[in-house]
Amino acid sequence: MKAVIFGTTTLAAAAAIGLYVWQSTSGTPNPCGTTAIAGSTIGGPFELVSETGETVTDADVITKPTLVYFGYTFCPDVCPLDSMRNAQAAYMLEDQGLDVGTLFISVDPQRDTPEVVRDFTDNFHEDMIGLTGSPEQVRAASRAYKTYYQAHEDDPEFYLVDHSTQTYLMFPEIGLATFFRRDTSPEEIAATTACFMGQLT
Repeated sequence: MKAVIFGTTTLAAAAAIGLYVWQSTSGTPNPCGTTAIAGSTIGGPFELVSETGETVTDADVITKPTLVYFGYTFCPDVCPLDSMRNAQAAYMLEDQGLDVGTLFISVDPQRDTPEVVRDFTDNFHEDMIGLTGSPEQVRAASRAYKTYYQAHEDDPEFYLVDHSTQTYLMFPEIGLATFFRRDTSPEEIAATTACFMGQLT
């Protein structure tokens, strides 16, 4: 599988450029990291289907600081590793008395039914929320978060999906605080998230 990390495809690069331009013009450096809070166009309203089969909106599932990740359950390595990393960060924050959500949004609506997404997220954290939806719903959510995904067409059943791999730290009402790349450790995610929570909550 080709996991798209910023800059390796045209669409992913466009999203990355938006992030970096926003970062570079953000003004005063933030003590929690290089990404400022105000002025982001990443994130926004979406309507998807939860792992329990209910239609939910972003307001229903981002009710506290939340790590948001776009992937798919058939992913052979990247998505499980990233989801485990995000779950580990959430557990570390729990040990500090901080309540952080974890959210997995599928970019493979054809295979990822609510039941499949639920079984996947339950492997990592008991409170990780899995979302899927119609192709149109997933596409709208992906566009809101400026992520990239593209399914291969070589196998109708066992196809892979190229996708971007950043994890977003989102706050209700405020929106994006920062994002994390694949090489960010759970310890770094926990520390940065705790810092932003100290500023914003």
